[in-house]
Amino acid sequence: MARPRKTVQDPTFLAAALEGLELQKQRIDEQIRQVRAMLGRRGPAPAAASAPSATEKRGRKRNLSSEARERIAAAQKERWAKFRKDKKKAAAS
Repeated sequence: MARPRKTVQDPTFLAAALEGLELQKQRIDEQIRQVRAMLGRRGPAPAAASAPSATEKRGRKRNLSSEARERIAAAQKERWAKFRKDKKKAAAS
């Protein structure tokens, strides 16, 4: 079990700790800037409010031709038939 720590009240010690933490923060901020530059971003991330909503992303509805719907339906039926066939094989084994 860890021993309880005494809180340090010495102002010079606290000032030195604060200075050290600020230096670490500056170093970390610089590293973040470098990584963002590598990613091609210059500033902070854009605000969430400026991101397009789900309805804006969707755009207009796509219309499929009847032939395309038939091809999609046939392909899906083939996939399900194969799935059921494989499932029966696995059950028989």
